[in-house]
Amino acid sequence: MDTITIAKGDGIGPEIMDATLSILKAAGAALQYEEIEIGEQVYLAGNTAGISPESWDSIRRNKVFLKAPITTPQGGGYKSLNVTTRKTLGLYANVRPCKSLHPYVDTKHPNMDVVIIRENEEDLYAGIEHQQTDEVVQCLKLISRPGCEKIIRYAFEFARQYGRKKVTCFTKDNIMKQTDGLFHEVFDEVAAEYTDIENEHWIVDIGAAKMADTPEAFDVIVMPNLYGDIMSDVAAQITGSVGLAGSANIGEECAMFEAIHGSAPRRAGQNMANPSGLLHGAIMMLNHLGQNNVAEKIHNAWLKTIEDGVHTYDIYKEGVSREKVGTREFAQAIIARLGQEPATLPRAEYRQTKPLDLPKYKRKPQANKELVGVDLFVHWSGEDANKIGAILQKIDNEHAKLSMVTNRGIKVWPKGFKETFCTDHWRCRYSSTNGKIDKDTIVRLLSDANAQNIDVIKTENLYKFDGKQAYSLGQGQ
Repeated sequence: MDTITIAKGDGIGPEIMDATLSILKAAGAALQYEEIEIGEQVYLAGNTAGISPESWDSIRRNKVFLKAPITTPQGGGYKSLNVTTRKTLGLYANVRPCKSLHPYVDTKHPNMDVVIIRENEEDLYAGIEHQQTDEVVQCLKLISRPGCEKIIRYAFEFARQYGRKKVTCFTKDNIMKQTDGLFHEVFDEVAAEYTDIENEHWIVDIGAAKMADTPEAFDVIVMPNLYGDIMSDVAAQITGSVGLAGSANIGEECAMFEAIHGSAPRRAGQNMANPSGLLHGAIMMLNHLGQNNVAEKIHNAWLKTIEDGVHTYDIYKEGVSREKVGTREFAQAIIARLGQEPATLPRAEYRQTKPLDLPKYKRKPQANKELVGVDLFVHWSGEDANKIGAILQKIDNEHAKLSMVTNRGIKVWPKGFKETFCTDHWRCRYSSTNGKIDKDTIVRLLSDANAQNIDVIKTENLYKFDGKQAYSLGQGQ
């Protein structure tokens, strides 16, 4: 008997959780539940995290969390509890199977069977944002080697265990050569260890277009957090409906299972919501717990229900569906079919009981790190790049000189174009005059900038790692 933590959430959450639990009980799932309260009411009671310390204790004790959708109140600086939970518990892998149910659920892609594996902890979802000037805000995109290696290795291990033939990586490393470049680099390194699995890389924009047009070309797709968030919803929708999809969030110690849709407060309390997304999350949870036979029984009963045309309003279609039912009735229809299998749709099989056993990340030897310059970010409200260049050259010294000014990444000094539109946020690069500088030189630059009334809002040191340049050039440089 496994004890798990559950949360019924907000909006349609309580209805679809009750429906899901009724199916789990009828199918003989060996589960006990500890229920916690999270979400909107917790936020509005003054807890900006949306979850109490006691609820964290329950999740950490039981290691498995089945969560219905929640509502994050607008404004007030409330952080997404979904993101907080994934990152706090180290749930680095988000797994979203997206499989078509043709011809019972309408789709242009009847043969689609794709699994999106998304990095869950970093990228822009670190949520580190600052207002820099009157006109410019920033969000830091953080990509780490451990984060890349863990999620990419998970994708290949998942493919191997579940008999998948190919792993595809999506990045935008033609533009973001340092961050996405690292993800692609690690993908190539890890892929070389899995010679039995085909691998490929796509730039995310054309890869997304290809997936939307020809998803049959893909099998398992792994990508950084933001792209994965977007593409997993796109993939779920083009199989037929986001409302049908569940997801697993897997960490080294804990796991969370959920529907991928929101709390849909407009549908709350009307016995209309489709519980399939949360049910699929629960099926993945049963597989995670080793209750594979129960997972298989529920999934096949669900497929049989879909095949028999018993549909909730969101997928009901005249001429295909036979009966439009509510949340409770849909759950009852699944329960009535437990032990049955679909006649046309491929039956579900959950034969894999061995948890994915990934090696712990091993930190590589520290590189030789050389400081070769510094970018000073300056708030200046003028528009003439030559004028700011002249001002900034006043703080040149014998160790570091101004070599470039950019505005929103575009080189505007020296020899910029008058057509380039500039905001009040300037990146001012000081390069070493003899190959490298020290921290005292940077302190001196900042002191001299202050004496010249230059408003430096942040700095970024420029390094070489083992002789390799580890910073971006200006666009047009």
